Amino acid sequence: MMKKNLLLVFLIASSISFSQEKWTLEMCVKRAIDENISIKQSELDYVDSEINRKNAVGNFIPNINIGSSHSWNVGLNQNITTGLLENVTTQFSSMNLNLGVDIYNGLRNIKQLHLANLRILSSQYQLADMKENISLLVANSYLQILFNKEFIKIQESQLEISKSEVERAIELVENGVIPKGDLYEFEANLAGVEKTLIDAENNFTLSKIALAQLLLLDNYEDFDIADREYELEISNIIDRTPDEIFAVAVSNRSEIKLFETNLDIAKKNLELNKSLLQPRLSAFYSYSTRIAYSDRLIGTGEFQNVPIGFVENTNQRVLTPVQSTKIVGAPSFSDQFENNAGQNFGLSLSIPILNNFSTRSNVNRGRVNILRNENQLLQKKLDLENTINQAHNDAEGALKAYSASKKSLESRKLSYDYAREKFELGAMNSFDFTQVKQRFESAQSDLITSKFDLIFKIKVLEFYFGVPLSID
Repeated sequence: MMKKNLLLVFLIASSISFSQEKWTLEMCVKRAIDENISIKQSELDYVDSEINRKNAVGNFIPNINIGSSHSWNVGLNQNITTGLLENVTTQFSSMNLNLGVDIYNGLRNIKQLHLANLRILSSQYQLADMKENISLLVANSYLQILFNKEFIKIQESQLEISKSEVERAIELVENGVIPKGDLYEFEANLAGVEKTLIDAENNFTLSKIALAQLLLLDNYEDFDIADREYELEISNIIDRTPDEIFAVAVSNRSEIKLFETNLDIAKKNLELNKSLLQPRLSAFYSYSTRIAYSDRLIGTGEFQNVPIGFVENTNQRVLTPVQSTKIVGAPSFSDQFENNAGQNFGLSLSIPILNNFSTRSNVNRGRVNILRNENQLLQKKLDLENTINQAHNDAEGALKAYSASKKSLESRKLSYDYAREKFELGAMNSFDFTQVKQRFESAQSDLITSKFDLIFKIKVLEFYFGVPLSID
Protein backbone atom coordinates (compact mmCIF):
# COMPACT_ATOMS: atom_id res chain seq x y z
CA MET A 1 0.00 0.00 0.00
CA MET A 2 2.85 2.35 0.86
CA LYS A 3 4.50 1.67 -2.50
CA LYS A 4 1.27 2.41 -4.37
CA ASN A 5 0.86 5.73 -2.57
CA LEU A 6 4.47 6.69 -3.33
CA LEU A 7 3.97 5.80 -7.00
CA LEU A 8 0.79 7.91 -7.15
CA VAL A 9 2.57 10.88 -5.59
CA PHE A 10 5.43 10.49 -8.06
CA LEU A 11 3.08 10.40 -11.06
CA ILE A 12 1.18 13.49 -9.88
CA ALA A 13 4.42 15.37 -9.27
CA SER A 14 5.72 14.36 -12.69
CA SER A 15 2.49 15.54 -14.34
CA ILE A 16 2.63 18.91 -12.59
CA SER A 17 6.29 19.30 -13.48
CA PHE A 18 5.62 18.53 -17.14
CA SER A 19 2.64 20.91 -17.39
CA GLN A 20 4.72 23.71 -15.87
CA GLU A 21 7.78 23.09 -18.03
CA LYS A 22 9.60 26.26 -19.05
CA TRP A 23 10.03 26.60 -22.79
CA THR A 24 13.38 27.62 -24.28
CA LEU A 25 13.65 29.29 -27.68
CA GLU A 26 14.94 26.07 -29.22
CA MET A 27 11.94 24.15 -27.86
CA CYS A 28 9.54 26.78 -29.22
CA VAL A 29 11.13 26.74 -32.67
CA LYS A 30 11.03 22.93 -32.85
CA ARG A 31 7.40 22.85 -31.73
CA ALA A 32 6.37 25.51 -34.28
CA ILE A 33 8.11 23.66 -37.11
CA ASP A 34 6.61 20.30 -36.08
CA GLU A 35 3.04 21.57 -35.72
CA ASN A 36 2.70 24.40 -38.27
CA ILE A 37 -0.05 23.58 -40.79
CA SER A 38 1.63 25.35 -43.70
CA ILE A 39 4.83 23.39 -43.10
CA LYS A 40 2.87 20.14 -42.99
CA GLN A 41 1.28 21.06 -46.32
CA SER A 42 4.72 21.78 -47.76
CA GLU A 43 5.93 18.40 -46.51
CA LEU A 44 3.04 16.77 -48.37
CA ASP A 45 4.11 18.66 -51.52
CA TYR A 46 7.54 17.11 -51.09
CA VAL A 47 6.03 13.63 -50.76
CA ASP A 48 3.98 14.29 -53.90
CA SER A 49 7.11 15.31 -55.82
CA GLU A 50 8.76 12.04 -54.76
CA ILE A 51 5.78 10.14 -56.20
CA ASN A 52 6.09 12.08 -59.46
CA ARG A 53 9.76 11.11 -59.64
CA LYS A 54 8.80 7.43 -59.39
CA ASN A 55 6.43 7.96 -62.31
CA ALA A 56 9.28 9.51 -64.31
CA VAL A 57 11.49 6.50 -63.56
CA GLY A 58 8.64 4.22 -64.63
CA ASN A 59 8.68 5.76 -68.12
CA PHE A 60 11.91 3.84 -68.82
CA ILE A 61 10.20 0.50 -68.12
CA PRO A 62 8.27 -1.26 -70.94
CA ASN A 63 4.50 -0.99 -70.79
CA ILE A 64 3.16 -4.52 -70.13
CA ASN A 65 -0.53 -5.43 -69.83
CA ILE A 66 -2.22 -8.79 -69.38
CA GLY A 67 -5.93 -9.24 -70.08
CA SER A 68 -8.50 -11.99 -70.17
CA SER A 69 -12.22 -12.39 -70.74
CA HIS A 70 -14.88 -15.06 -70.49
CA SER A 71 -18.18 -14.75 -72.37
CA TRP A 72 -21.52 -16.55 -72.53
CA ASN A 73 -23.66 -16.48 -75.68
CA VAL A 74 -27.28 -17.30 -74.77
CA GLY A 75 -30.15 -17.62 -77.29
CA LEU A 76 -30.47 -18.46 -80.95
CA ASN A 77 -26.98 -19.33 -82.14
CA GLN A 78 -25.47 -21.74 -84.60
CA ASN A 79 -24.62 -25.01 -82.98
CA ILE A 80 -21.00 -25.48 -83.98
CA THR A 81 -21.46 -29.22 -83.52
CA THR A 82 -24.47 -29.75 -85.77
CA GLY A 83 -24.31 -26.53 -87.77
CA LEU A 84 -27.98 -25.85 -87.04
CA LEU A 85 -29.53 -22.72 -85.48
CA GLU A 86 -30.64 -23.62 -81.99
CA ASN A 87 -31.31 -21.99 -78.63
CA VAL A 88 -28.05 -22.91 -76.98
CA THR A 89 -25.54 -21.42 -74.56
CA THR A 90 -21.91 -21.32 -75.58
CA GLN A 91 -18.85 -20.19 -73.62
CA PHE A 92 -15.52 -18.78 -74.75
CA SER A 93 -12.38 -17.57 -72.93
CA SER A 94 -9.64 -15.39 -74.33
CA MET A 95 -6.30 -14.20 -72.98
CA ASN A 96 -3.82 -11.66 -74.26
CA LEU A 97 -0.50 -10.04 -73.36
CA ASN A 98 0.58 -6.69 -74.82
CA LEU A 99 4.02 -5.09 -74.53
CA GLY A 100 5.11 -1.68 -75.76
CA VAL A 101 8.43 0.12 -75.42
CA ASP A 102 9.70 3.47 -76.65
CA ILE A 103 12.84 3.25 -78.76
CA TYR A 104 13.20 6.98 -79.40
CA ASN A 105 10.97 9.90 -78.35
CA GLY A 106 13.26 12.90 -78.37
CA LEU A 107 14.86 11.91 -75.02
CA ARG A 108 11.54 12.81 -73.41
CA ASN A 109 11.85 10.27 -70.62
CA ILE A 110 15.27 11.57 -69.59
CA LYS A 111 14.02 15.15 -69.56
CA GLN A 112 10.98 14.18 -67.49
CA LEU A 113 13.25 12.50 -64.94
CA HIS A 114 15.46 15.60 -64.73
CA LEU A 115 12.34 17.73 -64.31
CA ALA A 116 11.04 15.48 -61.49
CA ASN A 117 14.38 15.74 -59.67
CA LEU A 118 14.31 19.54 -59.96
CA ARG A 119 10.79 19.64 -58.53
CA ILE A 120 11.93 17.57 -55.55
CA LEU A 121 14.73 20.09 -55.03
CA SER A 122 12.24 22.95 -55.32
CA SER A 123 10.01 21.34 -52.67
CA GLN A 124 12.99 20.96 -50.35
CA TYR A 125 13.94 24.63 -50.70
CA GLN A 126 10.34 25.74 -50.22
CA LEU A 127 10.08 23.66 -47.04
CA ALA A 128 13.40 25.01 -45.72
CA ASP A 129 12.36 28.60 -46.47
CA MET A 130 9.09 28.17 -44.57
CA LYS A 131 10.94 26.70 -41.58
CA GLU A 132 13.39 29.64 -41.56
CA ASN A 133 10.59 32.20 -41.67
CA ILE A 134 8.65 30.42 -38.90
CA SER A 135 11.83 30.32 -36.78
CA LEU A 136 12.33 34.07 -37.15
CA LEU A 137 8.69 34.73 -36.26
CA VAL A 138 8.97 32.54 -33.14
CA ALA A 139 12.18 34.33 -32.11
CA ASN A 140 10.44 37.70 -32.40
CA SER A 141 7.50 36.51 -30.25
CA TYR A 142 9.90 34.97 -27.73
CA LEU A 143 11.86 38.22 -27.41
CA GLN A 144 8.61 40.11 -26.95
CA ILE A 145 7.83 37.97 -23.92
CA LEU A 146 11.33 38.55 -22.53
CA PHE A 147 10.88 42.28 -23.03
CA ASN A 148 7.51 42.32 -21.26
CA LYS A 149 8.86 40.20 -18.42
CA GLU A 150 11.82 42.54 -17.87
CA PHE A 151 9.56 45.57 -18.17
CA ILE A 152 7.38 44.15 -15.37
CA LYS A 153 10.43 43.87 -13.13
CA ILE A 154 11.23 47.54 -13.72
CA GLN A 155 7.66 48.57 -12.97
CA GLU A 156 7.64 46.47 -9.79
CA SER A 157 10.84 48.18 -8.72
CA GLN A 158 9.29 51.57 -9.50
CA LEU A 159 6.22 50.60 -7.51
CA GLU A 160 8.33 49.87 -4.44
CA ILE A 161 10.13 53.19 -4.87
CA SER A 162 6.81 55.04 -5.25
CA LYS A 163 5.43 53.38 -2.12
CA SER A 164 8.51 54.36 -0.14
CA GLU A 165 8.22 57.92 -1.48
CA VAL A 166 4.60 58.12 -0.29
CA GLU A 167 5.65 56.87 3.15
CA ARG A 168 8.50 59.38 3.21
CA ALA A 169 6.15 62.16 2.09
CA ILE A 170 3.79 61.33 4.96
CA GLU A 171 6.68 61.73 7.39
CA LEU A 172 7.69 65.05 5.83
CA VAL A 173 4.12 66.32 6.03
CA GLU A 174 3.89 65.31 9.66
CA ASN A 175 7.19 67.11 10.36
CA GLY A 176 6.00 70.19 8.49
CA VAL A 177 8.74 70.01 5.87
CA ILE A 178 6.30 69.90 2.89
CA PRO A 179 2.66 70.88 2.59
CA LYS A 180 -0.03 68.19 2.57
CA GLY A 181 -0.85 68.99 -1.05
CA ASP A 182 2.50 67.53 -2.09
CA LEU A 183 1.45 64.20 -0.59
CA TYR A 184 -1.44 64.03 -3.04
CA GLU A 185 1.03 64.38 -5.91
CA PHE A 186 2.99 61.34 -4.69
CA GLU A 187 -0.18 59.31 -4.19
CA ALA A 188 -1.30 60.18 -7.73
CA ASN A 189 2.11 59.13 -9.03
CA LEU A 190 1.80 55.84 -7.10
CA ALA A 191 -1.57 55.17 -8.74
CA GLY A 192 -0.05 55.87 -12.16
CA VAL A 193 2.79 53.39 -11.50
CA GLU A 194 0.24 50.76 -10.38
CA LYS A 195 -1.71 51.23 -13.61
CA THR A 196 1.48 50.96 -15.67
CA LEU A 197 2.32 47.71 -13.89
CA ILE A 198 -1.15 46.31 -14.59
CA ASP A 199 -0.79 47.23 -18.28
CA ALA A 200 2.65 45.59 -18.36
CA GLU A 201 1.27 42.39 -16.82
CA ASN A 202 -1.57 42.35 -19.37
CA ASN A 203 0.91 42.82 -22.22
CA PHE A 204 3.01 40.00 -20.81
CA THR A 205 0.00 37.68 -20.73
CA LEU A 206 -1.04 38.64 -24.26
CA SER A 207 2.48 38.04 -25.61
CA LYS A 208 2.51 34.58 -24.01
CA ILE A 209 -0.88 33.78 -25.54
CA ALA A 210 0.36 34.97 -28.94
CA LEU A 211 3.37 32.65 -28.82
CA ALA A 212 1.28 29.76 -27.46
CA GLN A 213 -1.13 30.17 -30.37
CA LEU A 214 1.80 30.24 -32.78
CA LEU A 215 2.93 26.94 -31.25
CA LEU A 216 -0.65 25.56 -31.42
CA LEU A 217 -0.80 25.01 -27.66
CA ASP A 218 -4.21 24.75 -25.99
CA ASN A 219 -3.18 25.30 -22.38
CA TYR A 220 -2.23 28.99 -22.36
CA GLU A 221 -2.35 29.29 -18.58
CA ASP A 222 0.51 26.86 -17.93
CA PHE A 223 2.68 28.08 -20.79
CA ASP A 224 5.76 30.09 -19.86
CA ILE A 225 9.26 30.58 -21.19
CA ALA A 226 12.46 29.77 -19.35
CA ASP A 227 13.43 32.15 -16.53
CA ARG A 228 16.74 33.78 -17.32
CA GLU A 229 18.44 37.13 -17.47
CA TYR A 230 19.48 38.09 -20.94
CA GLU A 231 22.69 40.09 -20.95
CA LEU A 232 23.12 41.93 -24.20
CA GLU A 233 26.31 41.11 -26.06
CA ILE A 234 26.88 43.16 -29.19
CA SER A 235 27.52 40.74 -32.03
CA ASN A 236 30.27 41.46 -34.49
CA ILE A 237 27.70 40.97 -37.26
CA ILE A 238 27.24 44.76 -37.27
CA ASP A 239 30.89 45.11 -38.27
CA ARG A 240 30.09 43.19 -41.46
CA THR A 241 29.20 45.33 -44.44
CA PRO A 242 25.81 44.86 -46.12
CA ASP A 243 27.61 43.57 -49.22
CA GLU A 244 29.34 40.84 -47.18
CA ILE A 245 26.06 39.76 -45.61
CA PHE A 246 24.28 39.84 -48.97
CA ALA A 247 27.01 37.71 -50.59
CA VAL A 248 26.49 35.01 -47.96
CA ALA A 249 22.70 35.28 -48.02
CA VAL A 250 22.36 35.13 -51.81
CA SER A 251 24.40 31.91 -51.92
CA ASN A 252 22.79 30.21 -48.91
CA ARG A 253 19.24 31.49 -48.49
CA SER A 254 16.60 28.88 -49.34
CA GLU A 255 14.29 31.51 -50.89
CA ILE A 256 16.98 32.39 -53.48
CA LYS A 257 17.73 28.73 -54.18
CA LEU A 258 13.99 28.16 -54.61
CA PHE A 259 13.74 30.81 -57.34
CA GLU A 260 16.93 29.54 -59.00
CA THR A 261 15.48 26.03 -59.06
CA ASN A 262 12.21 27.33 -60.50
CA LEU A 263 14.23 28.92 -63.32
CA ASP A 264 15.92 25.55 -63.97
CA ILE A 265 12.48 23.91 -64.02
CA ALA A 266 11.26 26.43 -66.61
CA LYS A 267 14.30 25.69 -68.81
CA LYS A 268 13.78 21.93 -68.50
CA ASN A 269 10.08 22.35 -69.34
CA LEU A 270 11.11 24.11 -72.55
CA GLU A 271 13.38 21.20 -73.47
CA LEU A 272 10.53 18.77 -72.76
CA ASN A 273 8.12 20.71 -74.99
CA LYS A 274 10.71 20.79 -77.78
CA SER A 275 11.04 17.00 -77.59
CA LEU A 276 7.37 16.71 -78.58
CA LEU A 277 8.32 18.13 -82.00
CA GLN A 278 10.57 15.15 -82.74
CA PRO A 279 9.53 11.78 -84.25
CA ARG A 280 8.58 8.92 -81.95
CA LEU A 281 9.62 5.35 -82.67
CA SER A 282 8.21 2.53 -80.54
CA ALA A 283 8.08 -1.25 -80.67
CA PHE A 284 5.11 -3.44 -79.82
CA TYR A 285 4.42 -7.11 -79.23
CA SER A 286 1.20 -8.97 -78.43
CA TYR A 287 0.29 -12.56 -77.70
CA SER A 288 -3.29 -13.90 -77.66
CA THR A 289 -5.14 -17.21 -77.48
CA ARG A 290 -8.75 -18.45 -77.32
CA ILE A 291 -10.50 -21.26 -75.49
CA ALA A 292 -13.91 -22.78 -76.47
CA TYR A 293 -15.98 -25.12 -74.31
CA SER A 294 -18.57 -26.55 -76.85
CA ASP A 295 -18.70 -30.14 -78.07
CA ARG A 296 -17.31 -30.92 -81.57
CA LEU A 297 -17.53 -33.46 -84.40
CA ILE A 298 -14.50 -35.61 -85.20
CA GLY A 299 -13.92 -38.49 -87.61
CA THR A 300 -14.13 -42.08 -86.36
CA GLY A 301 -11.70 -43.53 -88.93
CA GLU A 302 -14.50 -45.64 -90.46
CA PHE A 303 -15.64 -44.90 -94.03
CA GLN A 304 -18.85 -45.66 -95.87
CA ASN A 305 -19.60 -45.34 -99.58
CA VAL A 306 -22.23 -42.75 -100.06
CA PRO A 307 -23.90 -42.14 -103.46
CA ILE A 308 -23.38 -38.74 -104.82
CA GLY A 309 -25.06 -39.13 -108.25
CA PHE A 310 -25.68 -41.32 -111.34
CA VAL A 311 -23.83 -41.88 -114.61
CA GLU A 312 -25.78 -40.44 -117.53
CA ASN A 313 -27.28 -43.01 -119.90
CA THR A 314 -26.36 -46.02 -117.67
CA ASN A 315 -27.89 -44.76 -114.45
CA GLN A 316 -25.03 -46.35 -112.58
CA ARG A 317 -24.59 -44.90 -109.09
CA VAL A 318 -21.51 -42.85 -108.30
CA LEU A 319 -20.19 -43.55 -104.76
CA THR A 320 -17.65 -41.69 -102.61
CA PRO A 321 -16.17 -42.72 -99.28
CA VAL A 322 -17.31 -40.55 -96.35
CA GLN A 323 -15.80 -40.85 -92.88
CA SER A 324 -18.19 -41.39 -90.05
CA THR A 325 -18.21 -38.73 -87.27
CA LYS A 326 -18.96 -38.65 -83.62
CA ILE A 327 -19.60 -35.93 -80.98
CA VAL A 328 -16.84 -35.46 -78.42
CA GLY A 329 -16.04 -32.88 -75.77
CA ALA A 330 -13.90 -29.80 -76.25
CA PRO A 331 -10.10 -30.23 -76.40
CA SER A 332 -8.17 -29.73 -73.17
CA PHE A 333 -7.43 -26.25 -71.92
CA SER A 334 -3.68 -26.62 -72.45
CA ASP A 335 -4.11 -27.92 -76.01
CA GLN A 336 -6.40 -25.08 -77.00
CA PHE A 337 -4.16 -22.54 -75.24
CA GLU A 338 -1.22 -23.68 -77.38
CA ASN A 339 -3.02 -24.43 -80.66
CA ASN A 340 -5.07 -21.21 -80.78
CA ALA A 341 -2.17 -18.91 -79.86
CA GLY A 342 -1.15 -16.04 -82.10
CA GLN A 343 1.54 -13.34 -81.96
CA ASN A 344 1.82 -9.86 -83.36
CA PHE A 345 4.86 -7.58 -83.27
CA GLY A 346 6.34 -4.65 -85.11
CA LEU A 347 7.46 -1.04 -85.06
CA SER A 348 5.43 2.17 -84.93
CA LEU A 349 6.69 5.53 -86.16
CA SER A 350 4.89 8.80 -85.44
CA ILE A 351 6.06 12.08 -87.00
CA PRO A 352 4.35 15.27 -85.76
CA ILE A 353 3.41 17.52 -88.67
CA LEU A 354 0.46 19.66 -87.65
CA ASN A 355 -1.40 19.58 -84.33
CA ASN A 356 -3.25 22.90 -84.31
CA PHE A 357 0.00 24.72 -83.34
CA SER A 358 -0.45 23.49 -79.75
CA THR A 359 3.09 22.10 -79.43
CA ARG A 360 4.66 25.19 -81.00
CA SER A 361 2.58 27.37 -78.71
CA ASN A 362 3.78 25.40 -75.68
CA VAL A 363 7.38 25.92 -76.79
CA ASN A 364 6.86 29.67 -77.16
CA ARG A 365 5.02 29.75 -73.85
CA GLY A 366 8.00 27.97 -72.26
CA ARG A 367 10.37 30.66 -73.53
CA VAL A 368 8.15 33.34 -72.01
CA ASN A 369 8.06 31.42 -68.73
CA ILE A 370 11.88 31.36 -68.63
CA LEU A 371 12.00 35.14 -68.99
CA ARG A 372 9.36 35.47 -66.27
CA ASN A 373 11.36 33.30 -63.85
CA GLU A 374 14.57 35.19 -64.65
CA ASN A 375 12.81 38.46 -63.77
CA GLN A 376 11.41 36.93 -60.55
CA LEU A 377 14.86 35.71 -59.52
CA LEU A 378 16.42 39.10 -60.21
CA GLN A 379 13.64 40.85 -58.28
CA LYS A 380 14.06 38.45 -55.36
CA LYS A 381 17.77 39.19 -55.20
CA LEU A 382 17.10 42.94 -55.33
CA ASP A 383 14.49 42.60 -52.56
CA LEU A 384 16.93 40.59 -50.46
CA GLU A 385 19.66 43.17 -50.98
CA ASN A 386 17.30 46.01 -50.00
CA THR A 387 16.11 44.06 -46.96
CA ILE A 388 19.68 43.43 -45.78
CA ASN A 389 20.66 47.07 -46.33
CA GLN A 390 17.61 48.18 -44.35
CA ALA A 391 18.24 45.59 -41.62
CA HIS A 392 21.89 46.68 -41.32
CA ASN A 393 20.88 50.34 -41.16
CA ASP A 394 18.21 49.51 -38.55
CA ALA A 395 20.74 47.55 -36.47
CA GLU A 396 23.22 50.42 -36.54
CA GLY A 397 20.47 52.84 -35.57
CA ALA A 398 19.30 50.51 -32.79
CA LEU A 399 22.86 50.28 -31.47
CA LYS A 400 23.16 54.07 -31.37
CA ALA A 401 19.75 54.34 -29.71
CA TYR A 402 20.77 51.75 -27.09
CA SER A 403 24.03 53.60 -26.33
CA ALA A 404 22.14 56.89 -26.05
CA SER A 405 19.54 55.27 -23.78
CA LYS A 406 22.27 53.97 -21.44
CA LYS A 407 23.82 57.43 -21.18
CA SER A 408 20.40 59.00 -20.70
CA LEU A 409 19.55 56.55 -17.90
CA GLU A 410 22.82 57.25 -16.12
CA SER A 411 22.16 60.99 -16.30
CA ARG A 412 18.52 60.61 -15.26
CA LYS A 413 19.56 58.43 -12.31
CA LEU A 414 22.02 61.06 -11.07
CA SER A 415 19.41 63.78 -11.61
CA TYR A 416 16.82 61.74 -9.69
CA ASP A 417 19.14 61.07 -6.75
CA TYR A 418 20.07 64.76 -6.56
CA ALA A 419 16.42 65.88 -6.82
CA ARG A 420 15.40 63.46 -4.09
CA GLU A 421 17.97 64.91 -1.71
CA LYS A 422 16.78 68.43 -2.50
CA PHE A 423 13.13 67.44 -2.03
CA GLU A 424 13.74 65.81 1.34
CA LEU A 425 15.55 68.98 2.44
CA GLY A 426 12.59 71.06 1.28
CA ALA A 427 14.59 72.75 -1.49
CA MET A 428 12.39 71.35 -4.31
CA ASN A 429 8.62 71.17 -4.57
CA SER A 430 6.77 67.91 -5.23
CA PHE A 431 5.76 68.85 -8.78
CA ASP A 432 9.35 69.40 -9.95
CA PHE A 433 10.52 66.27 -8.13
CA THR A 434 7.75 64.19 -9.75
CA GLN A 435 8.76 65.46 -13.17
CA VAL A 436 12.37 64.40 -12.55
CA LYS A 437 11.21 61.00 -11.31
CA GLN A 438 8.98 60.42 -14.33
CA ARG A 439 11.85 61.26 -16.67
CA PHE A 440 13.98 58.72 -14.78
CA GLU A 441 11.26 56.07 -15.17
CA SER A 442 10.88 56.90 -18.85
CA ALA A 443 14.64 56.51 -19.31
CA GLN A 444 14.46 53.03 -17.75
CA SER A 445 11.66 52.04 -20.12
CA ASP A 446 13.52 53.48 -23.09
CA LEU A 447 16.60 51.43 -22.22
CA ILE A 448 14.64 48.17 -22.07
CA THR A 449 12.85 48.99 -25.33
CA SER A 450 16.08 49.89 -27.15
CA LYS A 451 17.82 46.83 -25.71
CA PHE A 452 15.33 44.30 -27.09
CA ASP A 453 14.93 46.24 -30.31
CA LEU A 454 18.69 45.93 -30.81
CA ILE A 455 18.63 42.22 -29.90
CA PHE A 456 16.00 41.42 -32.52
CA LYS A 457 17.65 43.48 -35.25
CA ILE A 458 20.97 41.78 -34.57
CA LYS A 459 19.20 38.42 -34.79
CA VAL A 460 17.74 39.43 -38.16
CA LEU A 461 21.22 40.21 -39.50
CA GLU A 462 22.57 36.93 -38.12
CA PHE A 463 19.59 35.15 -39.68
CA TYR A 464 20.54 36.42 -43.15
CA PHE A 465 24.20 35.61 -42.46
CA GLY A 466 23.28 31.99 -41.74
CA VAL A 467 23.80 32.04 -37.97
CA PRO A 468 21.36 29.64 -36.21
CA LEU A 469 18.73 31.40 -34.09
CA SER A 470 19.46 31.17 -30.38
CA ILE A 471 19.30 33.28 -27.22
CA ASP A 472 22.31 32.49 -25.07
